[in-house]
Order: sequence, then C-alpha cells, then structure tokens
Amino acid sequence: TLGRVLFFDTALSVNDTTSCATCHQQSLAFDDDERLSTGFDGGLTGAHAMRLGNMRYFEGGAMFWDRRADSPEDQALQPVLDATEMGWSENGGIPALITKMEGLEYYPALFEFIFGDAAITQDRMERALAHFQRAMISSDSRWDQSYAQVFGPGAPNRALDEALPNFTASENQGRDLFMTNPGGGGAGCARCHRPPTFALDENSRSNGLDAGETVIFKSPSLKGVAVSQFFMHDGRFTTLRQVVDHYADGIQNGPALDNRLREGNQPMRLDLSEEEREALGDFME
Repeated sequence: TLGRVLFFDTALSVNDTTSCATCHQQSLAFDDDERLSTGFDGGLTGAHAMRLGNMRYFEGGAMFWDRRADSPEDQALQPVLDATEMGWSENGGIPALITKMEGLEYYPALFEFIFGDAAITQDRMERALAHFQRAMISSDSRWDQSYAQVFGPGAPNRALDEALPNFTASENQGRDLFMTNPGGGGAGCARCHRPPTFALDENSRSNGLDAGETVIFKSPSLKGVAVSQFFMHDGRFTTLRQVVDHYADGIQNGPALDNRLREGNQPMRLDLSEEEREALGDFME
C-alpha cells in the first residue's frame, strides 16, 4: 500500500509534477507512451522507460536496461534522485525529500501504520516501492488461461510444443515458432524469453541492436508487450513486426552479443516467411 502511494505521488518530485507512474503507466504495462520520457523540469530521459509489469519474474534481480542496479530496492529511488527525472540530486537529495514528506499529513500516518512508528527513511521507502513493483503481475491473459487449461499443476514438462485452445491458427503458429529452436525450424525466442512468465533468462547477453555493442542490456518480461508503443532500450522500434524483423535478419555482431544469437562467429539469420513473421507478432499479442 505504501509503495503504491509512493509510486503514484507527484510530491516525490521537486516541483510536484512527476511521479514514477508519469513514465510507467499502468494502462501500458507500466511503460511510457513516449519514446523518451519528460522529467520534472521538461528535460528528456536518455532511454525509453522500461515496462515494469511482471518484473518480479526476472531471476537475476538486476534493474534498468543496463542492469546497473542490483535489485528493485537498489533501483527504487534512483529516478527520484535523477537530475532529469524527479530532480532531488541537485536539490538536497533524500534528506530534503524526507523533510518534504514529513510535512505531508499522510506520510507520517502511513509509515506509522506500516512500521509501527512515523520515521520516514530511505530504506523503508526503497522496501515499499520494491514490494509494490513486485506486485505488478498480469496473470489472466489468453496465454495464461489457455496454458492453465492444458498444462495445469503437475504436468511433466509443460508441453510447450502443443497447440493451445482459444488461439487462432496464426497465434499457434507463432507459439510454435517462438518455442522451437532454429535447428528445428523455429525462431528460438523461448531460449532467452522463458515461458510461462516470458521473463529474460538471467544469463542472457545483448541482442545485437548495434554493431560492436559492449553493454549487456536487459529485457523486461514479454507479458503485456502488445500494449507497448516503443521497444528496445532506446525505443527505436514502434511495432512488434520491426522487433521480429530485427531478430530474423537484423542482428549485428559485437562482443556483448548472446551466443544464442550467433551462427559460428556471425549473427544468426532466420529464414522466416512473411506469414511466419506475422504469426510471431500475433502470438506475442
């Protein structure tokens, strides 16, 4: 509850204009509808806001596109401090924010209700925000419903190669391509985006957006991906079809490229037809 209040409260910015939810909108799986987000004073962020829905399923725990935060707790207040996003790094830091919160009627009451006393601390804020973010779960999509019907508790291997009920022929074709490795005629997406949560395998490396890439980027869970309007850390793609085309024949070589996206020493190339590319998009939707 406290984390939810903190997440949606514009009072956490220096000038009461920006909250976490300003850039991570619930209707978009906690993503932004702009390629770059606008901060408290009108400046633009250096990356697209990552979808936070289902972030709890990333087993590696690291946060941000470049994984610079070790955990959701470590990540929680970095946007609050950021000079562009919410502005406290140049306006007194966390102590100044706490002083502001102490002057708001509801925060001392909330902290006392939850922790037994009214002390507002950085650790308590980080814990509350992280707990709320771990509660951002989507679990009733058609994928979830169909998967549960066929592969309920106790299934030996989740049988991901079987068709799902309530899916169109194209969606099931896309599911098969997603789950099947390239050597078997598929696209092999599930090797990194692990079903049933579609969270990124924690050992994954980068996906070859740019030649010579050295930063190992993270991806959010693909659940809810269809409501996003921008994709990749810089928001360069605006459709799922562009994403599919990148993985089919646009991967660039570099030292950070994941070995699952290589064929020998070269980037992987997939011989996908127009129908198959559309089917992959249909499945992800």
